[in-house]
This record gives sequence, C-alpha cells and structure tokens, in this order.
Amino acid sequence: MSRPRSSHSFVRTPLVRINGKIRAREVRVISSEGGQVGVLPLHEAINMARASGMDLVEVAPNATPPVCRIVNYGKYRYEQAKKEKESRKHQHAGRVKEIQLTASIHPHDLQVKLGHAADFLCEDMKVKVSLRFRGREMAHQEIGREVVARFLTELTPYGVAAEHPRLIGRGLNVIITPLPRNRRAKNPRTPTESAGLSEATPDEEPQPRQAPPPNRPSDGALPRGSSIEAGVASDGFVNNPFAQLDEQAQDRQTA
Repeated sequence: MSRPRSSHSFVRTPLVRINGKIRAREVRVISSEGGQVGVLPLHEAINMARASGMDLVEVAPNATPPVCRIVNYGKYRYEQAKKEKESRKHQHAGRVKEIQLTASIHPHDLQVKLGHAADFLCEDMKVKVSLRFRGREMAHQEIGREVVARFLTELTPYGVAAEHPRLIGRGLNVIITPLPRNRRAKNPRTPTESAGLSEATPDEEPQPRQAPPPNRPSDGALPRGSSIEAGVASDGFVNNPFAQLDEQAQDRQTA
C-alpha cells in the first residue's frame, strides 16, 4: 500500500538560513560594514546580530566553517531579488526566434514581420527566416530568393546573416545574428509599438464596422472562376508575381 502524502510535503524551506535556523556550531562572521569579525560560536554571533538590531544571514553554507553576515534580512532579500531580475534579462540572449515568409507575401505583411525581426535583434536574439514554397512556387524560386534578399537588406542595421540562404526541402532558410550594441541601430519603434499595443485617444470613438459588399464573401477573398479586379489577384494579394506568370501562360496558349 502506498503511504498517504504528508500535509507538509509542499512546504518550502527558506532559500537562506538565518539566525536560529543555521545548523553549524561555529560560523565565520562578517560585520554589517563588510569587515571580518572572525570565527565565533553560533549563539555569540546571533547575540551580536541582535544587539545591532539585525539578523545573522548564512551567505556561504558550503564553506568550512559557514560564512554568515550581519545584515537586515529584508534588505538582503531585496538585493538578491534585484540581482536575479537583472540576470534574467540576459537569459534570452541565446534564443532563436523564427519569422515565416511566403513568396507572395503582401508588402504590408512584410513590413510587420520586419518590425518583429528588428525587435528580436534589438533584444540580442537570433532570428531564423523561413520561406516555404507552396505548389507551383517551386518552379520560380527566384521570386522567393528576392523576398528573402529584400528582408535581409532591410535588417542590415540590426543584424547580419550567418550564411547565404539555403534551400532545404521546400523551404529557404537563413539565420540572422544581431550586431554588437555599439554597431547596432536603435529600434525605431517605441516599446508600446513593439509589444503590439496601440493607445487610442479618449476623443476618438470606435468606427462602426461596415458590412462587406453583397457580391463578395465576408472574408474578402474572391470566388473561384472570377476575374481579376484592379490588380487584385484571385488569392487576395496585390501585385502577386505569380498572377503575372499565369497571365503570360494564358497568352501563350491563346496565341
């Protein structure tokens, strides 16, 4: 039979031992000013700390004897938490963020992804650019390479490509490493814009949502078999390079 769980199984012990929780008989004491007091019995060190209105905090438990410091425990925990917070800021320096592109990406979508990539590079993170060819796009890889080359050119002030883009399967991949801080341009976007948040002024009122035209689906896509309208291709992209290739193929068939 399995033993029932104890009610104290989830009780966490303090990270740092103080005062009577210190287990050593003798400790090496450091005064509140940082000077060496020497090796003292534990009870004498505790009395010395209490006489000054402070706590005896164990700062090096693995030393022989353990090293304890006379300090205000609340202030000590605040300083330790502040150091941990500063160290966590640099933990994401080795992380890699991925940006996915397509050969027929809209210019506005490309600018949005450029902004995200610049944010990542300004935070000392690497960026992996992945462009996947879909269907007939594999026959015109030069269009996808132009998109990736344009993407890398726009990010030149923030990072540099580790190597030339490589075609792996149906995807074109390249990794961008951030430039050193002294050579890297500042992020042009504000922290609010980088987080994807927009602040509306109190005078502005939300505009009512307009209903889509009756001859067009609600998602904005054209139905199959419909003609191309004013430079908008059947897949919903403006100036789609693959739509031009289709028109050229149809002209050759009619000729």
